[in-house]
Amino acid sequence: MYVAVGNEPFLKSYNGQFQNLVMPAVLNLQQSLVKAKLASSIKLVVPCNADVYESSIPSQGIFRPDLTQIMTQLVQFLNTNGSPFIVNIYPFLSLYDDTDFPQDYAFFEGTTHPVTDGSNIYSNAFDGNYDTLVAALGKIGYGQIPIVIGEIGWPSDGAIGANITAAKVFNQGLINHVLGNKGTPLRPNAPPMDIYLFSLLDEGAKSILPGSFERHWGIFYFDGKAKYPLNLGLGNKELKNAKNVQYLPSKWCVVSSKSSGLSINNVANYMRTACSVADCTTLDYGGSCNGIGDKGNISYAFNSYYQLQMQDSRSCIFDGLGMVTSRDPSVGDCRFIIGLTDKATRSSGGSQIGYSWWFIVAFSIIEITFSLLM
Repeated sequence: MYVAVGNEPFLKSYNGQFQNLVMPAVLNLQQSLVKAKLASSIKLVVPCNADVYESSIPSQGIFRPDLTQIMTQLVQFLNTNGSPFIVNIYPFLSLYDDTDFPQDYAFFEGTTHPVTDGSNIYSNAFDGNYDTLVAALGKIGYGQIPIVIGEIGWPSDGAIGANITAAKVFNQGLINHVLGNKGTPLRPNAPPMDIYLFSLLDEGAKSILPGSFERHWGIFYFDGKAKYPLNLGLGNKELKNAKNVQYLPSKWCVVSSKSSGLSINNVANYMRTACSVADCTTLDYGGSCNGIGDKGNISYAFNSYYQLQMQDSRSCIFDGLGMVTSRDPSVGDCRFIIGLTDKATRSSGGSQIGYSWWFIVAFSIIEITFSLLM
């Protein structure tokens, strides 16, 4: 069992504000585990973002200069206490942040832009990133410490390149690649001891500061419906939809057919209000609902808010701009959701967190693991 001390505390964007806190926290917690006689069964880890190391080619990987000392201390602790090094790797973010990043290199289907590193050739970003870490660990004297991939996945909405097809291709390619047990050039025939696919469910209340795609990493929608066929390596079994999901009535809130000459200011204000509490990220550029037109955008925002409010009739007024309909307004790949009932929330153990049907996002921290030690 692992206990994580923070999550990605060394991110560049944090500007070092947590660096001096990590090791004291780790040592204090370790002392507590020892006193409780749990240190042999509970291992402390510090999940790191892949930005803690750097290099243009994998074999020259090093930890960031500002982290060399603390990473040496941390890895020494991990090695001494039998803990793995946990890293979160996201090829999607490499593609999202860099328009020059080769798209096919982010996947596992082969690339026309391989990275040549001496006699080693890398055809996908995952292997290259992983071996950069292996090299960095070797340079501080711990090249053989076990590595666990704490998070990896591909979002299905909310940005260019984030869609159902790409998510399926990446995640299935990852699973097939890892279960092939080929390892990487620097660790042949020795794949990561565990890989955690991020994530199980979409998180409708997650911060979108990095991008609107952040709410769409799940392999299931918020209601437990599988987004696409995915074989997790368990024979021919694929994802199954959640059973006995209890939805609210089949009603949606849309722009009223009587609303002619909509006031731009009023609409903008109401959309801003609705989307400040409900999830409208699929409307963003590259999202599945980006091309449904102005009225479609307004209706989507209204409906997201309406469902969040448990279909309270007062939440679809919008000064006369909204109306309730029993006709599904979904268009193509753009899905107008129906919320879940209060009963579904209670029976599933959801706490009263103020997000009504969003309760299910709390369970997205449950990740899917592929154990390669079986």
